[in-house]
Amino acid sequence: MRSYAIGDIHGHLDLLLHAHDLIAQDRRQTGDTDAPIIHLGDYVDRGPDCRGVVDYLARGTARGENWVTLKGNHDRMFSRFLRDPSEPEEGLRSDLSWLHPRLGGAATLASYGVKNPADRPIAPVHAEAVEGVPTEHRIFLESRPTWVQRGECVFVHAGIRPGIPMPQQRETDLVWIRGGFLEDTRDHGFLVVHGHTALDTATHYGNRLNIDSSAAYGGPLTAVVIEGRDVWRLKEGDRIPLRP
Repeated sequence: MRSYAIGDIHGHLDLLLHAHDLIAQDRRQTGDTDAPIIHLGDYVDRGPDCRGVVDYLARGTARGENWVTLKGNHDRMFSRFLRDPSEPEEGLRSDLSWLHPRLGGAATLASYGVKNPADRPIAPVHAEAVEGVPTEHRIFLESRPTWVQRGECVFVHAGIRPGIPMPQQRETDLVWIRGGFLEDTRDHGFLVVHGHTALDTATHYGNRLNIDSSAAYGGPLTAVVIEGRDVWRLKEGDRIPLRP
């Protein structure tokens, strides 16, 4: 069973389009038109065209592209802010907010035309955001699934709580977890394919595969193809094996 996966995008539409081009090249070489493209979340924040990324993915999903678009913690924070900016985010430190420079929410709102979102009172910023974000984008972000299983792999944004069956996992863990997951070396019964924790390059750990290669911080956006538990990173016209 073949699947394609793309790591954390963070508002880089140009990198996303290039990743889709790499997958199209691999499809032509294999003749496979059935394997889905699984996006691991974090479509917004920090990057220059968050609106463009959400629009591209929402439109493609609406027209029936064979894509899976999972929810990331940044996507959840954006949706939560639009509902109620005072609503606490369970996975976020209490001394931070989505508009803190470390989180990058201001870049998302700026892409929707909200001026100086981090430097003004929250009430008018929120009102302008609610007016500026299309309903279709809000529905798309709010309705994203948090995980999907394909063959021998589970795809999720951040990771899983080890030892808990997937249907019983908490959404906050699936989009935020690090401690308790990253250091766990046990086999989970499937390969966990995730992002969320930025690395210099995609890395295979045997029981999990992290494909967040720091696009949010100037790094590349990684696209991989997975067959069973075998993984290759895609580059122009070629596959590079990723082994534990």
